Amino acid sequence: MEGLSRANSLFALDLYRALSASNAEGNMFFSPLSVSAALAMVYLGARGDTAKEMEKVLSFSSVSDVHSHFESLTSSINSPSASYILKLANRLYGEKTFSFLPEYLESTLKLYHAELQPVDFTGAAEDSRKLINTWVEEQTENKIKDLLQPGVVTEMTRLVLVNAIYLKGDWMDKFNARDTQEMPFKINQNKSRPVEMMYHEQTFPIRSIPEHDLQVLELPYKHKQLSMLILLPNETQDGSDPLLKLESELTLDNLLDWTKRDEMSTRMKVYLPKFKVEFESSLSDTLYRMGMSSVFEESKANLTGMSSQDGLFISEMIHKAFVNVNEEGTEAAAATAVCFVECYRSRPKCQIFRADHPFIFFVRHNPTNSILFLGRFRGPV
Repeated sequence: MEGLSRANSLFALDLYRALSASNAEGNMFFSPLSVSAALAMVYLGARGDTAKEMEKVLSFSSVSDVHSHFESLTSSINSPSASYILKLANRLYGEKTFSFLPEYLESTLKLYHAELQPVDFTGAAEDSRKLINTWVEEQTENKIKDLLQPGVVTEMTRLVLVNAIYLKGDWMDKFNARDTQEMPFKINQNKSRPVEMMYHEQTFPIRSIPEHDLQVLELPYKHKQLSMLILLPNETQDGSDPLLKLESELTLDNLLDWTKRDEMSTRMKVYLPKFKVEFESSLSDTLYRMGMSSVFEESKANLTGMSSQDGLFISEMIHKAFVNVNEEGTEAAAATAVCFVECYRSRPKCQIFRADHPFIFFVRHNPTNSILFLGRFRGPV
């Protein structure tokens, strides 16, 4: 499973950079695992050049058996826990008159626990869309609503493949709400906005990376199975954007080095803003530019591992995510929908960690070293 974790992390950072390129100024939040899981189910049915492109973009080429490793990863993530709620769910919604290969349906059910629900896209596309949205809401405790907007599902839709992920976890050491105060958050050198700044003094895993002008703080959730990691770049004196510099240096090898647990620990005064981020994106164009092109083209897509009927391709891929960080902990959710249509084809002195300017953050499932959620906070809107 280590190979899959690395592949998913490589893809997570690639997707972060691609999304950041088209959204340089705003907050951003998504679940790379949700996107990877959804695309892995497409990859299961892809053949020829379509499969090769997906393999390259998703960094699957070095993973011996992607799908069985995904099964192990999903089982590990969905293991019951008394300290947090974390669940990853998949489902297929297929046009009832369309012929899917039995071996594909058997594999998605066995490896991704994705059951096929027959629906009437041809005669009742709008009812089908609402049915899918209701399932997503149920899986994400009503945090992801209206994933599929009107018009996305049509009478030509043959398959909608959906992944949903939900997390609710309490900090191992909670912040005291009485210590939360309004403070300025520096958007840049010339602009600031007020935020509700939480405060806590405790021993935290922390690491300073002088060569990258960076501090890395780990905030474990109860029982330490999950952690949020904050990558806080030092403020610059020349007026340049420290977050852009950090993003340019954000490679997987650097990230793994920066977040080594055995090299982090000290007593800290931590200031962290309470924040909520909601983010929605159509990933079709982004993935196309990343090199996954043929699966979105009706004349080139080869999804013959899903169905022997020609002409199946992805018409739209939508991702929606939500995160709420407060004194108690974190609640986060995300969903990804892939729509297919058929064409008529040691203890030092107490230090200060003050996250009062833009930073990158991610939530990690520590047993599998998987990035569940990844985002950027540039300030309150």
